[in-house]
Amino acid sequence: MTSRRLSHLIAAVLLAGMATPGGAQSFRAADSIVESGIARGIYPGAVLLIGRGDRVLHRRGFGHLTWDRRSPVPTPDSTLWDLASLTKVVATTPAVMRLVEQRRVGLDSLVTRYLPRFRGGARTRVTVRMLLDHTSGLPSYREFFREAPTRDSAIALLYATPLRNPPGQATVYSDLNFMLLGLLVESVSGEALGAFARREVLAPAGMTQTGFRSGREPSRTAPTGSWRGTAICCEVNDQNAVRLGGAAGHAGVFGTGDDLARYLRLWLGDGSIDGRSLFDPASVRTFLSAGNQPEARYLGWERPPARGRDDSAYGQLPSPVTFGHTGWTGTLIWADPARKLFVVFLTNRSYAPRASQSMRQLRAVRGALADSIVAASDRDPGR
Repeated sequence: MTSRRLSHLIAAVLLAGMATPGGAQSFRAADSIVESGIARGIYPGAVLLIGRGDRVLHRRGFGHLTWDRRSPVPTPDSTLWDLASLTKVVATTPAVMRLVEQRRVGLDSLVTRYLPRFRGGARTRVTVRMLLDHTSGLPSYREFFREAPTRDSAIALLYATPLRNPPGQATVYSDLNFMLLGLLVESVSGEALGAFARREVLAPAGMTQTGFRSGREPSRTAPTGSWRGTAICCEVNDQNAVRLGGAAGHAGVFGTGDDLARYLRLWLGDGSIDGRSLFDPASVRTFLSAGNQPEARYLGWERPPARGRDDSAYGQLPSPVTFGHTGWTGTLIWADPARKLFVVFLTNRSYAPRASQSMRQLRAVRGALADSIVAASDRDPGR
């Protein structure tokens, strides 16, 4: 089934669900959309959490960890997911924000101040802010795992990678930006990125199950690949992260749905959660600010694209201040501060998808899901 036909099918489900009034049943359409992704073979399992302000309004697991119906059903509180690029905003971005608050890093300082090996040519004009908002000029991707046999040789190639655009000229989403930011955090803090993020952000936020680590618990870790019929799980899927030791600024974090709901509550709370202040509200506002260009991003976070694009993970109804991020394995988090609404939608789309063009079809599911949730929220704004 093409993504366009899938979109039409989901739209029919969405319209049918909108007629259901009141309470938890108002998210029935959202559940049906998630289930349609399993039925179409896009992913075997998922968890969905929907909340407003400090409350989780809806949380549920769907399907199974693999296509085998005897495998466990995912749960929001215990299933571990390879978060892929959500690592950028769950670990690296807040780690940099903490260093900025401590005045150990300046957003508009040159990267070479903290990483002297990142020098030569236009690289010397790249700032920390440019890494965060993806305007550094670096290419979007490079297969370091094929070019470099060791972590040290991969890092050497990263430092030497030529820019594709002049710094600050164009927005090009790039894993390389956050690989560098991970190294920057380690250089400034004097400790591993995972340890710093754990102490400064994840543990204080009550995210007890989330961090850089191998799952090592196959019974509750969603597999992200398959080799000759055998599920591959418990190790980070991203091969560049593997080459960098399994923990990098762009990928490597595993976490649960419940923990990510707490993380979005932290950002919607202007840096506070459960009465505890972790970040200055001014810092949160700075990181959720963007330039004037239509394609400009927040610092670390994505912004919804202009309306009219049918492949947006945020649908057609988000407010202009919505922020979020996606991950290649099939993960997504987003929040709409204007509505105080947040959503966690985690799948293992990268595990043996039965659907063709599974990522393209997942985009259709995500967009319809977002519109369903926003529509349900708007019908009952006082909930």
